Amino acid sequence: MCRQSATVCLIKSPGRAERELPCITDRLSALPDPRDRRGRRHPLAAVLLTAACAVLAGARSYLAIGQWARHAPQHTLARLGLRPHGVLGVRTPPSTSTVRRVLLAICHGGLADLLGTDPTGTDTIAVDGKTARGSRTHTTPAAHLLAAVTATGRTVTQLRVPAKTNEVTAFRYLLAPFDLTGVTVTADAVHTQRDHAHHLVEDRDAHYLLLVKGNQPRLHAALRALHWQRVRARYDREHGHGRRETRSLRVLTVTDLDLDFPHVVQASRRPCPVPEAVYWTSMSCQGRAANWWWAVGWLVLITAM
Repeated sequence: MCRQSATVCLIKSPGRAERELPCITDRLSALPDPRDRRGRRHPLAAVLLTAACAVLAGARSYLAIGQWARHAPQHTLARLGLRPHGVLGVRTPPSTSTVRRVLLAICHGGLADLLGTDPTGTDTIAVDGKTARGSRTHTTPAAHLLAAVTATGRTVTQLRVPAKTNEVTAFRYLLAPFDLTGVTVTADAVHTQRDHAHHLVEDRDAHYLLLVKGNQPRLHAALRALHWQRVRARYDREHGHGRRETRSLRVLTVTDLDLDFPHVVQASRRPCPVPEAVYWTSMSCQGRAANWWWAVGWLVLITAM
């Protein structure tokens, strides 16, 4: 709902605004308000519309949304549904903290839901998690964020993984609001789970491309034991950043191998650079030093296509 309201609020003409804004307000008013009844100063629909219009005007943070709202003229605040207060009837915009609390309560991804793009028609979506640097305090652990990004680098959505869970349990909630029909979802080895494969293919009518590592020991051993040397490799050569790179890729159809993983169709193997450390002892220094270079390792991937 947050992304739809932000999209429709892109008003290009006053006539269109007069037609669409009341309809949007009615739909937003039907949303349940997570705030306590006491202390509600602004309507829920007005807060969401303010945040959406600020984002469409170029705001990229909660602070920027608050600044846009403070500088908005009175007639704009009136059209957004903010109530007048006092004898003079001055309309006060929601503060930055109010916008942040409402967005985090309504949209699981917070501001990312307003900035996110609609994945409809997208070929691939990459799911990955990162820990936000500098988010740890003396009372709370660091915030771990799970995000979905399209192949063009546009963020679809993002949510914070609860402290007592992990990315695996948040995977379904991240992609639940979106239509994934025909979309290939890629993820790292932590999401190579049988439940994820069943959910993507059977429930969401999507495809998957997953990395296989030691968290699936039997599947990883079975894939590494295949006769990769007999498969003809495909080579891609690129020139950039002052160097030439050659990548090889080998693909096998594994539908007849009875692998213990649902809906797997193909497996691929490609070399990847792996950092290795070599230690030596210097004659003038009794300590150890590390020299890093790139060695060649292997990545094994499985796909349902």
